Amino acid sequence: MNKTRLLTALGAATFTAWFFSSVALTQELAPKTADRLIESIIVDGVRQRLYKAGELKDSIAKTELLSAEQIKDRQAANLTEAIQSALGVRVSNECSMCGAKRVMINGLKGEHTNVLIDGIPLHTMLSGFYGLDAVAMAGIGSVDIARGAGASLIAPEAIGGTINMVTQIPTTNQIELDVAGGELGYQKASLFVAGLNQGGDVQANLVIQVDSRDQYDGDNNGVSESPYLDNQSITGAVSYDINYRTNLRLRVNHTRSEVFGGPVLGDTAQSIERAIESQSAGDSAQLFAANNVKGRYIGKPWETTEWVYSTRDEVIINLLHDFPSALNVTWSMAYIAHVQDSYYEGIDYYADDLMRYTDMRFNYELSDQHFLTFGIDNRSESMRSRSQALIDNPNYMADSFDYDVTGLYVQDSWTPTDYFGLELALRLDRVRADFIDSRVSGDEIGETLLSPRLDMRFRHNDDWQSRLSIGRGYRAPLSFFESDHGILDSEKGYQVAVDQLERSIGYNYSLNYTVERVVSTLSVARTEVDHLATLGITAEGVPVLDQLDATARVDAVDWTLNYQMSESLNIGISAEQYRYNRTFKDSFGIAPIERRATLSGLWNSANWRITASASTIASRDLRDYNYSGYDNEAADRAKPQRAPSYINVDLKLGYRLTPKVEVYLGATNLLDYSQAKDESSPLLYDAEGGYDVTYIYAPLRGRTAYVGFDLDL
Repeated sequence: MNKTRLLTALGAATFTAWFFSSVALTQELAPKTADRLIESIIVDGVRQRLYKAGELKDSIAKTELLSAEQIKDRQAANLTEAIQSALGVRVSNECSMCGAKRVMINGLKGEHTNVLIDGIPLHTMLSGFYGLDAVAMAGIGSVDIARGAGASLIAPEAIGGTINMVTQIPTTNQIELDVAGGELGYQKASLFVAGLNQGGDVQANLVIQVDSRDQYDGDNNGVSESPYLDNQSITGAVSYDINYRTNLRLRVNHTRSEVFGGPVLGDTAQSIERAIESQSAGDSAQLFAANNVKGRYIGKPWETTEWVYSTRDEVIINLLHDFPSALNVTWSMAYIAHVQDSYYEGIDYYADDLMRYTDMRFNYELSDQHFLTFGIDNRSESMRSRSQALIDNPNYMADSFDYDVTGLYVQDSWTPTDYFGLELALRLDRVRADFIDSRVSGDEIGETLLSPRLDMRFRHNDDWQSRLSIGRGYRAPLSFFESDHGILDSEKGYQVAVDQLERSIGYNYSLNYTVERVVSTLSVARTEVDHLATLGITAEGVPVLDQLDATARVDAVDWTLNYQMSESLNIGISAEQYRYNRTFKDSFGIAPIERRATLSGLWNSANWRITASASTIASRDLRDYNYSGYDNEAADRAKPQRAPSYINVDLKLGYRLTPKVEVYLGATNLLDYSQAKDESSPLLYDAEGGYDVTYIYAPLRGRTAYVGFDLDL
């Protein structure tokens, strides 16, 4: 569990905090001395100059932005925690054992979201399941969320939208330390160190973050509903202005993540290693007392053990050159290696996923009204998997694949007046996907396709503004076992029957009203998807990754209002609703949230910063998503068919001891509501007496209260 390593890191962080707190107090008393300790250098480099000139910004397409301060307000250690309450975004927990989470935008499924870092798609097909819980937020300057198919010019696979994490590039020397601990084994420590040379042409930062959470067992039956999670991440970034017109950036990251769910450590399991080793003792006669998931777990630890150990390495190189004319060019290269070693209730699974990405982009200012962007990119991904437990099963087909996309793109941004702007973009892609273990000769998918997108902004007057976007996108459905758990049956195995790209068209419209103290936006969207991937069953009962014939459709409506009541107090209200057609509902493994309303507030005074939010999630009919199951093996005690409404409250209070030192306390899920404790276990038996873990419709983790401090020098 690496507890010793984490506690050592926390102890070192605490000592560092004590030391620099002394420095901060000295700075208050003797600013001249402190200035010599941490010299203040403020610069504007090549990139900052171009951003200020507007040449690398996209001001026409609608984008929601989460600032670094908002990320702190949410006490977010990882990406899923940062965005789970963002408008139009939902984080779906797909498994009570392994904790796989999917980020859904505009009501689309998790696999339809593309995650970028500094505008470069870095998350692979595999890492979208467990990797997002390990993406550290320390050192992230902002998170930009763009909704709709084709929302990113270089990520057409984003049928739902994109989430772009922007690395914090220093403009001054800085040290920031954030340490917190709390209930349910919550521990977090992050260190951000940034520096510049005397001339300001070299900027560098180093980010280290460790965070962990213990298992959560709301009904105390010895099986967790939320797994143990331990993350460690280190990131280094350097930006070098080679000359006045040329900048080179390098970003390197290493992340390690461990997830363990099922038998509770210290209760029904002694350790992760012993839980897996217990498979040698064979099967149990029954898993739960009285063969009921509400009863005490009495099976062997391995029979509910799900363990995922992941390592991830990222390298990004980005070269920007601004010509004396109205042209600049950016060359980007990324290398990502994601390795997963895992164990699912007796089934081992190992995957090695390697992705390479290159992009050559040109920006050219044709005139005061036209700004042209064009380029070529390539994404090549190779994933190799194996399972020793399934190797002799004739129904087993490894989900190893090769995926390669080469695309040409062009975009014209036309701004004839301050009141009107139009972007027209077009991509031409050659897509190849091959499940190398399949019985198909050649590529399952080999297509050349066009993906257009239109973005329009129109200011009706100084107060009202409209935005419209229409775009097409695509996705190669290559991932299988994590979302549907078909791999968990050693007798049946699984197969893949995918031969077409998912194709989508999305329509998004928003109306914004802005006056001195009020900002309000109404958004509506419709997305249609053809050839949507889903889990099917062969005539022999073998799970198979297949595709739907009918078109899946989702309509989304959301509204938000922010009111600055005073200089210190801001109040926010939002409401969202999603409507799926029958085809889309049949494709879900976990029932999505259909309606959500949120009331939030921020009080920011000279010394206090208090944030609070209360979200109401409306009830749902689980039968619409084909839920069925029983608490007992005899299948005579049916599980609920309706998910009740519930309220989630988050609260954080921060107090500034000095301008550089803040202490805080807070809680997530303050009301301590969870499905297993207050409603029904996510564990179930089916009508044939089979056991599963996916009867999920409410929060799986209770309240986490925490205290901490933030030191910023």
